[in-house]
Amino acid sequence: MNNKEKYNNAFIVSFDVTEDQLAGLEYQGVPAWDSVGHMGLISEIEDAFDIQFETDDIVDFNSYEKGIELLKKYDVTVE
Repeated sequence: MNNKEKYNNAFIVSFDVTEDQLAGLEYQGVPAWDSVGHMGLISEIEDAFDIQFETDDIVDFNSYEKGIELLKKYDVTVE
């Protein structure tokens, strides 16, 4: 599984969405992406890439695209 598949899978598993719903998806854009769902997503991504987000990054992670940008800080490229 490549990085994009891992990243997408974290959203699909966490929020029960389809891959075609991911582009442009934002915090609270689906009912499951509330504060509790957000932490579940963070956990899925941390496990998938064996990283640990800093608190500021968890707070700043507010969209599908922002997550890709933040992962670069942890040397994870999602293409």
